[in-house]
Amino acid sequence: MPRLSTFRLLTVPLLALLLIAPAQAFNVNKSISIAAGRTTEGHSTVNGSISVGSDVVVNGSLQTVNGTIRISDNVTLQDAGTVNGAVRIGIGVRADEITSVNGAIRIGEGAVISDEVSVVNGKIEIASGSTVAGDVSNVNGEITIEGTEIGGDLTTVTGDVLLTDNSLLRGSLIIEKPGGWRWGRKDRKPRIVIGPGSQVVGMIRADQEIELFISDSAEVGGVSGEASLDQAVRFSGERP
Repeated sequence: MPRLSTFRLLTVPLLALLLIAPAQAFNVNKSISIAAGRTTEGHSTVNGSISVGSDVVVNGSLQTVNGTIRISDNVTLQDAGTVNGAVRIGIGVRADEITSVNGAIRIGEGAVISDEVSVVNGKIEIASGSTVAGDVSNVNGEITIEGTEIGGDLTTVTGDVLLTDNSLLRGSLIIEKPGGWRWGRKDRKPRIVIGPGSQVVGMIRADQEIELFISDSAEVGGVSGEASLDQAVRFSGERP
């Protein structure tokens, strides 16, 4: 399983809602909208979405159980998390942590995430010029990293991974072996692409069979497990 365990991913957002509710605005069956340019405390809701206008400062968390979180450009906040719903982040956002259980995470250009980005079932997309100081992880879903620096590990189980446009992964890229359950076809191999100018400082560790493609202009610290550097398909151009 990913470094941030599935159990923790499933339970932390809901527990966080219950713990922080007395300290911030808490709603049930209600969506929340924060106007542009405001400074506000944290907000949480059950069965509702959260929308944040541009240039907002949130001195706290944004949490929902069933709903999407949409954060516009140049917002500063502590963290954003949902159980069932997507998290969509605009340009130049600063946050500690972005999480979801069932839903995609999309992070715009120039974002600064000081901790981690994680989801159980959902895609992760991080646009160019962004930095994530901690880990990036999911269990199921594609991971697309464009022109981004990741300070920790990048971990998946069944997801395809594209690391491109001079991205830098300072940790390792880990493809973990599925447990007693997995989504999708059992015989499908995750497709891992290390694109032009990108670098994996650590290892590519494959705990299961994978399809591995490495650009002629990319660098990796090594390949271990159910794959090897000799077996990797080298390619020129933007994509294999």
